[in-house]
Amino acid sequence: MHAGRLFVLFGAASVVAILSSSFLLHAYQATAPKPNYDPPENLVRTDFPSWPYPRGIRDTRKDDGTLLHLPGSTQEFTPTQINGNHATIDWFPDRHPVPPPPIIDGRAGAYNACGQCHLIDGSGKPDTADLRGLAVDYIVQQIVDMKDDKRHASILHAPLAEMVAVSKGMTLDETRQAAEYFHSIKPVKRLRIVETDTVPVTHPGPHAVQQVDPSGATEPIGTRIIEVPEDFERTELRDPSSGFVAYVPKGSIKRGGALAKTGGDGKTLPCATCHGEGLKGMADAFPDIAGHSPTATARQLYDFKSGTRDGKNAITMKPVVMKLTDEDIVDLSAYVASLQP
Repeated sequence: MHAGRLFVLFGAASVVAILSSSFLLHAYQATAPKPNYDPPENLVRTDFPSWPYPRGIRDTRKDDGTLLHLPGSTQEFTPTQINGNHATIDWFPDRHPVPPPPIIDGRAGAYNACGQCHLIDGSGKPDTADLRGLAVDYIVQQIVDMKDDKRHASILHAPLAEMVAVSKGMTLDETRQAAEYFHSIKPVKRLRIVETDTVPVTHPGPHAVQQVDPSGATEPIGTRIIEVPEDFERTELRDPSSGFVAYVPKGSIKRGGALAKTGGDGKTLPCATCHGEGLKGMADAFPDIAGHSPTATARQLYDFKSGTRDGKNAITMKPVVMKLTDEDIVDLSAYVASLQP
């Protein structure tokens, strides 16, 4: 065969091979399954109540470019900047230290900014966690535990799965930057506790924030805690200065206080044994939990109980929660939330 013709044939074959490889690569990337960070099947629970694991709905509102404002702030943002971006919006930049890149920007393609879910000051929401003032090494250890697949939720499709994905995208240096920032912010209580027999009917809202039914309908509280924004619209705008109200059963704070202080005749341990006076934390292993969201506190107790929250310090909590009933968890969570941070 003529050498020129042979070269053309081989050249054409090479081009086809390259194009085919590229096509297959893109096809694989388009169809490759998204990593699943739900709990292992053998640890998924169906006997836990749903209220500690807030569900959300997809935010389908359109962005027409309107600039939104917040009372007391000179900033302005579009809906997409507020809710549809990997970065964090900052309504009150003069009220906190200058945030490092992991808090305000994240890293495109790796993880969204920490402030998207925990808010710019780390105060969080019932579906996330309050990180203000926590020990640096404690926060770092939680991220390491998630990186090592030692922390999951007890139910499928819980918000924690998104946090596990974030942790796997962060470097340890970025993790420490975020931890030092949140540690530097003094906790301020923005949670109001109401003891009651009846609560507003609520429905899942965008970003796992629970929304009160506009009809004003109520229902018995039962063995639950219902936590909703004081101002739903401001919470949707990711306003860290707008707090929450937690409806708890009548008598739960007193019962929870007795259990927390005495251990309930051997049912559990007094909380201050590890979490210190006023439950404001001890060393790096035992965090400050005073005044935290009761929804978030209950969720951690259930996750320790199920075994999906594992890691370096989880072994201490597992026997503590083993004998707790649903009523005990409601009472303890209400009491802890009632304390001053």
